[in-house]
Parts: sequence; C-alpha cells; structure tokens
Amino acid sequence: MTRAFLFPGQGAQTIGMGRDLAENWTEARAVFEEVDDSLGESLSSLIWNGDIATLTLTANAQPALMACSLAAVRALQAEGVPIDAAAYVAGHSLGEYSALTAAGALTIGDAARLLRARGEAMQAAVPVGQGAMAAILGLNFETVQSVVAAAAQGQVCAAANDNDPAQVVVSGHKDAVERAAADAKEAGAKRALMLPVSAPFHCSLMEPAARAMAQALAEVDILRPAVPVVANVVAEAVSDPATIRSLLVDQICGSVRWRESVMWMGARGVTETWEIGAGKALTGMVKRIDRAISTNAINTATDVRAAAETLA
Repeated sequence: MTRAFLFPGQGAQTIGMGRDLAENWTEARAVFEEVDDSLGESLSSLIWNGDIATLTLTANAQPALMACSLAAVRALQAEGVPIDAAAYVAGHSLGEYSALTAAGALTIGDAARLLRARGEAMQAAVPVGQGAMAAILGLNFETVQSVVAAAAQGQVCAAANDNDPAQVVVSGHKDAVERAAADAKEAGAKRALMLPVSAPFHCSLMEPAARAMAQALAEVDILRPAVPVVANVVAEAVSDPATIRSLLVDQICGSVRWRESVMWMGARGVTETWEIGAGKALTGMVKRIDRAISTNAINTATDVRAAAETLA
C-alpha cells in the first residue's frame, strides 16, 4: 500500500479547529505555542475562540491552517506514525508549506512567519475590489483555458486552480473574471460561482507578492525533505532545497496543478491518501480525480487514533 499525506489550503478554516488535538497531545499543543511565539501574538486564541471573519483574513488563515495540520502530524507521530509512512507529501497552495514543514524542510516557526508574510503580500498585491476569483463547475481544464483566453480582453484572466476534472478556479481582474463566469455558463458549465476571496490568487496580478516572497524565502533555511514533496506548479515530486525555494516563489503567480499532481502520484503507485488538517476538500477532489485511490481524512483526536491503528 503506497500512501500520500495531503495538506489542505485556504477555505478549510473553522473556529475551534485543532483544539482537541492540543488537549490530547502535548506535542500538538507545542505546535500552536511555537506558532504563537514565532508571530508574537496568540493566533491560537483566534483559532479557538475568535470570530470566523478575522480567522478568514488571508494573513491569519494561512499560518492557522498550517498550525492545525502540523498539530495533527505531531499527534500522529506521538502515536507511532512517522512522516515516512507516506511515499509522498503534497499540499494545496499554502498547504505546500504544511507539507514541507511536516517533511522537515521548514521549521514550524519559519513556516508560520513565511505564511504570515505570504498572506499579507498576497492581500496587498491588488487593491480590494479590483480582482476576483470564480469557481467553474462542470468544465474541464482545457475548456476553461479557452474561456479565460477569450474573456481577458486585455486584462488578466487565468485558470488558477486545476482542482479536479470538473472544478477549475479562475482568477484575475474582476471584470474579466465576471466575463469568464458568464462565458463558462454559455460553454456548458453547470455552475460558475464568484468566490468570497479578498484577492485574485495564483495569477500574474500577484507578481508584487512573488517578489516579496522571494525576499522572505531567501532569509530562511530550507532542508532536504524526509519525503518527496509534490509541488503545485510542476505537478511532480521535488526534494532539492534550491528547487523548492524557487518553486515556492513561482507558486504565487502559477497555477495550482492539483488534478495533475494527484494523477502523477497515482501513476507512481499511490493507492491511498490521508488528508491531514482542517476539512475534507482535498479528499473530495481525489475521489473525483482517481476512483482507484482510497481516501481518508484526519483532523480530530478520534481521527488520529483511528489512523494510528492503520498506519503505525
């Protein structure tokens, strides 16, 4: 049985996530304490007792979701499940930082600071109201690429997230994204939903954020991960620290090639995935990408103990 551990991205956040992990394992609580210390504030208080609107702010959601994922990883390790129980790790957008941290390429403190910087830079890259994102349901990636090319009309409009065979997220200037959403419906999309996001992620409008992240990443140590990390922008495994650093910069403007990443892992013998952290969004995507891969999600203390019986 060949496994991959997967780490969720933005949108999975909920108030209270990870609290029962911290209550059941000192190793999990230590993750939240390290994140709080590294940011100089009590992000854990926001995660467990705050309001969802504040938690959903990009600069908060990104380190918070990483903290929740790493708390689950530490709980699993405390139960005897090493990270190399998986052949690969992968994460969706910010989840790639969680994957790298779980595999030992980044420290928890560095990951928290990088994700705070990433969230702030992505938010600041485009004035509020000028950019937008929309989810296109029921069209494949190639069709959506044609739609966004026609909808751009001199503006930025890109296929930002290739999530699964029937879900593609587009990003860019608000007018262009709205045109793409309307055109997608005419092209046969089941639905085209404008997303409640604060900035147009994973398109060329994020270039200022990419420059900021290149500077931030230059200041941290990146080690060779204990398990190969399937990187979003190339949809294949990488282990070389210099390559990882470069791809994390490219990821800011580049497409999240999630469908291809799962297909790449499946072609190399992955037969089961374990989504570690908040929510089950990636589990649903994997099911739609490759029905031959069995899926599991780990985000509560009960989940950790059940998984340990299988994985330890």
